[in-house]
Amino acid sequence: MSQKVVFISSKIPEAGLALLKQDGYQVIEWDSERRINKEELIAHCKDAHALLNARSTQLDEEFFKACSHLEIVSLLSAGYDHVDLAAANNYRVPVTNTPGVLSKATADTAFLLMMAASRKAFFQHKKIINGKWQKNLPTDLLGIELRGKTLGIFGLGQIGLEMGRMCKRALDMEIIYHNRTRNEAAEEVLDATWVSFDELLDRSDVISVHSALTADTKGRFNKDVFYRMKSNAIFINTSRGAVHNEMDLISVLEEKRIWGAGLDVTNPEPMSPDNPLLFMENVAVLPHIGSATVETRNEMSLLAAKNIIARFNDEILLTCLNPEVLEVT
Repeated sequence: MSQKVVFISSKIPEAGLALLKQDGYQVIEWDSERRINKEELIAHCKDAHALLNARSTQLDEEFFKACSHLEIVSLLSAGYDHVDLAAANNYRVPVTNTPGVLSKATADTAFLLMMAASRKAFFQHKKIINGKWQKNLPTDLLGIELRGKTLGIFGLGQIGLEMGRMCKRALDMEIIYHNRTRNEAAEEVLDATWVSFDELLDRSDVISVHSALTADTKGRFNKDVFYRMKSNAIFINTSRGAVHNEMDLISVLEEKRIWGAGLDVTNPEPMSPDNPLLFMENVAVLPHIGSATVETRNEMSLLAAKNIIARFNDEILLTCLNPEVLEVT
């Protein structure tokens, strides 16, 4: 049998590379810092047996039609909104992702953003950089305390569970959440209460978004929704930028209809450097670094590599998004 070829669309941590190489596969990496485009990706996959997709290049009908020979597409991400799974199914290409291993790191980021927004920390830091550190009046640039307040989680999965755990332990926050279906296991761990979406907006002092991006969640947090939140509420989004309407968020913050916001995801990405959110005292923005720790990225690369190896060995895939394509027909 000829040597299997794995194309990797970006530089990834050595842990996953080493695992593939030690199993004897030929690994070809996209070695440019520039993001690979779809045409280049298709061209490189022509001679590959597997794609380890480490960037958010769109994998659509055109891609899967041109690369239907691929035995697997292994994503270096938990999210897969950039993948047309219907097209993958049509061409019977299994697609895997890396959920679970990034839950704690992403929840850490949500907690960081929540605390930073509540104390206007990013804005205060900029004052030092701009040479404006001076004694404030006792009423200047005050933050708000979150201890004992209510955290509302939109999308209580693994990341939301970790966020809730930290907020409960560190700040004794009450946990409420809204999912399409109840998460009874998480309810027990967090002493959390399922509520309707309307009640989530009415009661939450902080709303932290951890849902997938779907047709139902795209643009879910718009001006009408923000207007229904508490005036002292903080909006946190570490899921996908398209879940909130960014122009609406800017508007309600300028109108002081909500207290503040913390974003690890924006729409579009990257954000324009003159975006008003970057200059607001009650907003904290990060450049989509939720999983960006040494430990988490190593685990993600290992899981992505293990899925490829399992496929080549005709073993059960660890995290398959479309297992129906593996069914014998």
